[in-house]
Amino acid sequence: MGTSGLIYWFDEVRKDDVNLVGGKGANLGEMVHAGLPVPAGFIVSAKAYFQFIKENNLAPKIKSLLATVNYDRQDSLRQVATHIQELIRQGALEKQLIYDINTSYKRLGNVLASPRVAVRSSATAEDLPSASFAGQQETYLNVEGEANLVQKIREAWASLFEARAIFYRHEQQFDHFRVGIAVVVQKMIESEESGIMFTIDPVTNDKTKLVIEAIYGLGELIVQGAITPDHYEISKQDLVIRNKILARQEKMLAKSGSSNREVAVPLEKQEKQKISDHKILELAALGKKLERHYFFPQDIEWAIENNTVYIVQTRAITTVSSHKKVEGHLDKDLPLLISGAPASPGIASGPARVIQNAREIGKVLPGEVLVAPQTNPDYVPAMKKAVAIVTERGGRTSHAAIVSRELGIPAIVGAEGAVSKLPTGTVVTVDGGTGNVYKGGAFTKHEAPETEEQAHLRTATKVYVNLAQPELAPQIAQENVDGVGLLRAEFMMADIGTHPKKFIKDGKQHVYVETLAKQLSRFCESFSPRPVVYRTSDFKSNEYRNLEGGKEFEPIEPNPMLGFRGVFRYLHDPEVFELELEAIKHVRHKLGLKNLWLMLPFVRSVRELIEIKQLIAASGLHRSPSFKLWMMVELPVNVVLLDKFIEAGIDGVSIGSNDLTMLMLGTDRDNSEVSRAYDEQNESVLWAFEHVIKTAHKFRVTSSICGQAPSLYPSLLEKLVRWGISSVSVSPDAIETTREHIAAVERHLVLGK
Repeated sequence: MGTSGLIYWFDEVRKDDVNLVGGKGANLGEMVHAGLPVPAGFIVSAKAYFQFIKENNLAPKIKSLLATVNYDRQDSLRQVATHIQELIRQGALEKQLIYDINTSYKRLGNVLASPRVAVRSSATAEDLPSASFAGQQETYLNVEGEANLVQKIREAWASLFEARAIFYRHEQQFDHFRVGIAVVVQKMIESEESGIMFTIDPVTNDKTKLVIEAIYGLGELIVQGAITPDHYEISKQDLVIRNKILARQEKMLAKSGSSNREVAVPLEKQEKQKISDHKILELAALGKKLERHYFFPQDIEWAIENNTVYIVQTRAITTVSSHKKVEGHLDKDLPLLISGAPASPGIASGPARVIQNAREIGKVLPGEVLVAPQTNPDYVPAMKKAVAIVTERGGRTSHAAIVSRELGIPAIVGAEGAVSKLPTGTVVTVDGGTGNVYKGGAFTKHEAPETEEQAHLRTATKVYVNLAQPELAPQIAQENVDGVGLLRAEFMMADIGTHPKKFIKDGKQHVYVETLAKQLSRFCESFSPRPVVYRTSDFKSNEYRNLEGGKEFEPIEPNPMLGFRGVFRYLHDPEVFELELEAIKHVRHKLGLKNLWLMLPFVRSVRELIEIKQLIAASGLHRSPSFKLWMMVELPVNVVLLDKFIEAGIDGVSIGSNDLTMLMLGTDRDNSEVSRAYDEQNESVLWAFEHVIKTAHKFRVTSSICGQAPSLYPSLLEKLVRWGISSVSVSPDAIETTREHIAAVERHLVLGK
């Protein structure tokens, strides 16, 4: 580590250090510890980036520029991105940091004064199961010299505010100032061959296969989809090559002087298999090792130099989606126009829209089929509008393929001649499962059935879902989910729109109760007989004030998060809570939906819990095998005195990791000035999680968690399962990946690993 404490060598970090060194850096460190062939390197940590932003007073300027963005206009995004990036490029680095970077760089070169390195961005929110930041920030290859390296680090920081990255964070609702960026500086591999390996089939999610795609030269062109690669499929169980599709390659990216440029592939090599069968199997064995190590399917970047295989990156596959693909069958025989490689299954029809480059993405209209030579991250806003994607170049691991699978829309790649054969306006049907594009648009939609494995995958650890919107309940209830672990009252109350005390004042309590009961019943009917855990209202006073009539009934508080909320509010002003209890009784007693349970939020003391239980009992609701009472664990007092809370009489606890982390660390994740101190993987927070789970187990009550942390950090999910958590409640998009990850961890526990 450098004397500034801002630089780390790969062997100094592990997979849990994402907040420090980003997803890429954390995975490189983890692979070094696992004994995998990783080129040597170091990481300029995210702390250095945040320090740079602070020292140059850039946050206020960036905030004011972001406030002007019109996210529906690409030119607005580009203009703001350009201004922000220029501010960052002009910023000054602290002298000690420059010294440490240069010292580490020289050490990396051994006897060489100026080694060639790859400079790769590593965002602290990238490579998560719920979001793919792949290709959003820049990579610089063959960087040579101290001054050049420092400048490329600045440019990597600036790439955090590429237009495509700003748009993606906005779409994913990531706080621009919570996402930091570390920079990986890695010894350059002058690869003769390079490529991508998936430890499942990325198109069909077939877990019995490994898929390898390979090209000549540096690997940037395969990710961009600029080249159609060789495609190899290997049986995972016995490491036998089952299928090969060879592709002609006429150009490759290679070092030329002090830069990289596209050069011609020698004619005698253009149609040959890119790597030998021996190397295919060597890579496949490394892929199996990586998947076993991470307990999760991996997307792996590899390179070969001087006949030596190197792994330059791995990440969890983010496109193993819980959403069912829209598939169908053709209603009539349609003329075949063109074929390519299937990249994302499904069938869709629409008019073609040809665009030649990212500057034209504004032309794409909702419902059109996007046709392009290739795509890159700048195309994403248009891809979100399209019903299907067709590209002339690229493989099943290219940008177009990965993003299409993430969006759940059909895609075909490597369809040579698509731009000329599918002119704008032509109505076409894209079959992403076969790789065929037909003329015309007649087909019948149906939801693709779950595979037998998906339908029957069960785990000892239950997988619940966090829900709020009644209209989504019937759809989500069809997923492989064990119930609703967190049904938030606040969203339903906000949908009603009027402060409940105004209903009381106007003598219309029955209207409020009936409306809330109707919403609750939709969840219970959809999920029956699986439990629906309803968390009673935890609006803060400032949020209550936004409801119609709210200003009349709510105090103005300097810190609403620590103010008049939760059980304290119920006891001091019970009228609204009693309306909620009436709605619960209506659903359970009058409608006969006995799968509705109750969870109490923000309980500040054991005395509060005892008193609120008396109020619940007085209303006519009593704990029973069909009516469980849970308590949120979201304050340090809940952790410290958990045994006493349990002895007061509850059936289960659910860790609210968002609030608990804030209160354990004394930081506000919604305040950009201090949000980077928010860390669900801080050792004190992990201690709290473990203590809660083991205490619950000791007293024979169930334990759950309903914050975002398990969805964001696979390593944390692994710890929770190993500690013995009863259930995990996640957002709908994370159901399947969470179930599969839990199943992998449980298998390893059974095997004693």
